[in-house]
Amino acid sequence: MNLQPILGNFALILFVAMVVTGVIWFLDVFVLSRQRRAKADAALAEYDAHRSKLTADGIKVDSGNRAALEASILRQPTWVEYSGSFFPVIALVFFLRSFLFEPFKIPSSSMVPTLLVGDLILVNKFDYGIRLPVINKKIVDVGNPQRGDVMVFKYPKDMSQDYIKRVIGVPGDKITYENKRLTVNGVPVQYEAMDDYLDDERPVYHKQFVEKLANAPHRILNMEGQRTINLAAVDPDFPHHENCTYSYDKFTCIVPEGNYFMMGDNRDNSADSRYWGFVPDKNIVGKAVFVWMNFGNLKRIGGIH
Repeated sequence: MNLQPILGNFALILFVAMVVTGVIWFLDVFVLSRQRRAKADAALAEYDAHRSKLTADGIKVDSGNRAALEASILRQPTWVEYSGSFFPVIALVFFLRSFLFEPFKIPSSSMVPTLLVGDLILVNKFDYGIRLPVINKKIVDVGNPQRGDVMVFKYPKDMSQDYIKRVIGVPGDKITYENKRLTVNGVPVQYEAMDDYLDDERPVYHKQFVEKLANAPHRILNMEGQRTINLAAVDPDFPHHENCTYSYDKFTCIVPEGNYFMMGDNRDNSADSRYWGFVPDKNIVGKAVFVWMNFGNLKRIGGIH
């Protein structure tokens, strides 16, 4: 049995922990505590009867023993005490990360310069609809991803992995990427050149542009000498592959219903929809909205654009 998908699903682990601790807490409140109370009452009644007999015989009895006896019987077992303490905390964390905000850490450079390796981000879980935890089924339709959004989703080829990319195409869009320039539904996206970007990981400069996609202008990087697309890296079997056509320096894809086309801002250093296909709506985790910490660079704290 492969445990990796289970171990990689923190929401499932948290849900199981909440259920186990919740059941123990419930049993303690409505069953075990009453059993301990009944046991204590019986023991105290026996103690009082014995104490009365000793008093009648003229023997002085220390009354403090009664309280100690009651406390020892009513004391929760350690496993019950810990479960009762952890349950509200686990339940609160589960609710917050399932329906409001979930933290993530950026592991790779595919979204540079927007997001850097080590950025700790918050992901809005309700902008794209309220979803049932663990199974990720949408139950309340609040909104849908828009072009230019930075979105976290389950990697279609391995649902235990979370990916983060930018939404380039929504259902029905025709996306063309030619000579490292985007065209959406026949309208070329506008670009504005910026100063070259110095790579944080190695002494290399990249061409930097502002990509004015929809109402979400953002910075992107290109590497000189790199092809528009690496055809050898394209998976020929991804779902709806027939919606895409590829050539040496160009590809065109029509985004199918219920799917999204994603690309990294570090265009020549990103494995994305160009290579492994579209992201189904059921894979959506949420919208990345805020960098709340980067221990290597505190100036990184702020909104995501």
